Amino acid sequence: MSPGEAYIHLSKLLEQVNAVIGSFFQGERMEEDLQWRERVEERVNAAAARDQEKAERRAVQPMNGTSEEEDESVNVRSTNGDFEEKDDEDLYFAPENNNVIFSSAIDGWAFTVRQFAALYEKKLGLKRAVLEKVLWGDFYLDPKTKRVLAQKHLKGRALKPMFVQLVLENIWAVYEATVGGTRGKGDPAMIDKITKSLSITIPSHILRSRDPRAILIALFAAWLPLSTALLVSVIEHLPSPPVAQADRLPAMLEASPGADHIEPRIREAMVGFKTSKEDPIVAYVSKMVAVPESELPENKRRGGSSLSAEEARDMARKKRAEIAKAQAATNEGSSNGVAGVANTLESMSIDGDDTDKSKDWKEQKEDQEHLIGFARLYSGTLAVGDSVYVLPPKFSPANHHAHPEPQKVIITALYLLMGRGLEPLTSVPAGVVFGVAGLEGHILKSGTLCSQLQGSVNLAGISMGSQPIVRVALEPVNPGDLGKMVKGLQLLEQSDPCAEYEVLESGEHVILTAGELHLERCLKDLRERFAKCEIQAGEPIVPYRESIVSAEEMAPAKDKDLSRGTVMGVTTSKQITVRVRVRPLPTTVTEFLGKNAGAIKRLYSETKAEEEGTTADSEDRDDTGTYDGIGDSRGLGVGALTLADFKRELVAAFEEAKGEKEIWHDVIDKIAAFGPRRVGPNLLIDATDTRTCQRLLRETQELEKDGKNSQDAQQSLPNTLTARDFSDKISYAFQLATAQGPLCNEPMQGVAVFLEEITVAAPSDEESSAREKLGRLTGEVIKTVRDSIRQGFLDWSPRLLLAMYSCEIQASTEVLGRVYGVITRRRGRILSESLKEGTPFFTILSVLPVAESFGFSDEIRKRTSGAASPQLIFQGFEMLDEDPFWVPFTEDELEDLGELADRENVAKRYMDRVRVRKGLVVRGRKLVKDAEKQKTLKR
Repeated sequence: MSPGEAYIHLSKLLEQVNAVIGSFFQGERMEEDLQWRERVEERVNAAAARDQEKAERRAVQPMNGTSEEEDESVNVRSTNGDFEEKDDEDLYFAPENNNVIFSSAIDGWAFTVRQFAALYEKKLGLKRAVLEKVLWGDFYLDPKTKRVLAQKHLKGRALKPMFVQLVLENIWAVYEATVGGTRGKGDPAMIDKITKSLSITIPSHILRSRDPRAILIALFAAWLPLSTALLVSVIEHLPSPPVAQADRLPAMLEASPGADHIEPRIREAMVGFKTSKEDPIVAYVSKMVAVPESELPENKRRGGSSLSAEEARDMARKKRAEIAKAQAATNEGSSNGVAGVANTLESMSIDGDDTDKSKDWKEQKEDQEHLIGFARLYSGTLAVGDSVYVLPPKFSPANHHAHPEPQKVIITALYLLMGRGLEPLTSVPAGVVFGVAGLEGHILKSGTLCSQLQGSVNLAGISMGSQPIVRVALEPVNPGDLGKMVKGLQLLEQSDPCAEYEVLESGEHVILTAGELHLERCLKDLRERFAKCEIQAGEPIVPYRESIVSAEEMAPAKDKDLSRGTVMGVTTSKQITVRVRVRPLPTTVTEFLGKNAGAIKRLYSETKAEEEGTTADSEDRDDTGTYDGIGDSRGLGVGALTLADFKRELVAAFEEAKGEKEIWHDVIDKIAAFGPRRVGPNLLIDATDTRTCQRLLRETQELEKDGKNSQDAQQSLPNTLTARDFSDKISYAFQLATAQGPLCNEPMQGVAVFLEEITVAAPSDEESSAREKLGRLTGEVIKTVRDSIRQGFLDWSPRLLLAMYSCEIQASTEVLGRVYGVITRRRGRILSESLKEGTPFFTILSVLPVAESFGFSDEIRKRTSGAASPQLIFQGFEMLDEDPFWVPFTEDELEDLGELADRENVAKRYMDRVRVRKGLVVRGRKLVKDAEKQKTLKR
């Protein structure tokens, strides 16, 4: 490519980039214009409504004319605001504005138009400001008059643009002189001429080098260094630290965890860029960099490779000790003849073994690495020896003593980062990017340093909109590395605010991540940094929910004498009979309970505190989280509803249920428990006449009355078992049943369990006490109630609820069809498609099952050649409207699909996949197919 062709290519590239920027600006302006018109229309309508109201009031009673005229003038002024036009000149890239850097990263050179304007200022006799405007574009230099000509003044002469003549041809000449020529070795005479004309010097050992690229890089580094052009452009165009902090920090502080609890003194110091030693110290450590011990400034030798005086004396002392030891060995082994002399010579070897030992010692010393924090100071002055708190990524100033509690560390060293080198510092003011030592073992990835704990700010935290959704079981390749993996998982959980680690009841070590890409990053960190061992990951574990609906084509009830969902359960000993009825909850009630899990948790803790006579703890660490560690973050954060407000809103949710008001009438006061884990969207309703279970949403006085009645009943019949004795067992069985549904042992959702009757028929001939009877019957009652709830669940039409991602994709019209094809193939659903005004890009909103999302991003990029990239956010659970146990039974279905149901049952496929992973029995699964075609090892 010639310099002229390169100039044309660069011009077209700039035009394309500016065209894209212009399209974005045009779309933004059209959107602002639309919003402005809507605001004007709203103001006009509001003014018209006010005028009509005034006219009506004027007809009823006289009004003050002066005030009316003033109001009308205000309305006129407010509606006559003109649309403000914005200038887009500063948005575009133009070399004459010095906002374009021409560079080659592989060869290490870069420049701006301003640099060459400074070079040619004296030579051409033109002002630098003029040269900056004419070095790029259709401007030409007359070689005779040394005047700058525009294209219209060329008069047919074939002149080259000034950028080609003065800039690109010189760069091409450097390439030709260094790596050009017939054999690609350049021209030494031309190199000498270029260095003299540019007044630069190249070291002689580089000129004698046989590698032409070494000469090329050295010449460009002396003439057009990349670092100089980049640093000058950063200084000219980017805001200084005080200006940048005042502009950006308020939004960053508001987005940090616990922003409302940040102390105003810290907020003012960070926004105001205060640098005195009395101001609070706040620094953000973005990462920890491993630096070899030999690269630290305190371990570097000042005199190059020569030894210091102390090192020389230490080595001489060791040599004298070795010689003395060798002489002693010679005297002892003189009787051994040749063997003794050989051993003596071997031990006296100065340049042999001792050199090898010193090399091994040096290598061992160089292998040791120290972690240096890459940090940025926002306020105050940090000095060596200062004590600061290290705030982990999950820290919140709202509860600054929560586990893990921040630790206080002493800063041992501060460094100025000069490329790959480190320069020691004694103190660092605000606004400086620096290296800090002394944080090893306290910060794993990122963190915040603060001089005080109460009211501090967490800059390393992430405010998550939802909990991690993707779970993966991990195991080490070598079973002996299990301890390393567990320790690495604990370190990963501390360092990554989006990752969680748990051990399942089956013994599996599971990591919870936000998505597929986050999972890959966590596994990479585990293998290379935290665990430092080979780890293999299983298939992703995706959560599901189980629910029931009343469908039209349901199988008949299993017991014709009882209503649908009603089950009579009898214990093994035939002493206790329990009748429960299972019904689906209205959708409005299920959504309300899911959103107010925090309020349910607080109400439960208050009830428990009243029973025990203690104060309620809002941070109760009882196992009230969702079963699989995945819940609604909004629900867990809501705890402001009082008991009266909660009951009122729950009644309103029940009243919205159409056609079922009689069933749910007066059911609020009969609620005995929520499940699973006491906060889930399932209800245990005590419909017995004797009030067997304690009512959870009753007032305090009614609870005390129920408690006194139960105590009186126990005192009147001390040796007799009653239904109230099994209330806690029934509640526990309800929690177990809702935590593991009958489909695939996943949590239930939207299920109401009515406890209608419990009968105790203990034989009278037993001589054992009531307490002994209760102990024997506890397990039987729990098992019977749990199995009864599961049977009642299966009496309805069961459904699976899939975890769903909200997917947003921006794509052009050329790849729109391919995006739709990928989403449809993965059982996604398009919600909306909107064209961004002024641009050829569509914004596609869709939902996608989490179970089908693995590899989705890669497939989208491959199908669209990188033109579309999705953004996935966990949205919640959505019901898959398909019965996993459905089989064709009507004549039409049997005729269309046959007895084997040729249509795939997607719900059954999901259910069977989970049952296989959990080791449960899978119905209809063929272990052996076409056995007559299989071969044995003997044949």
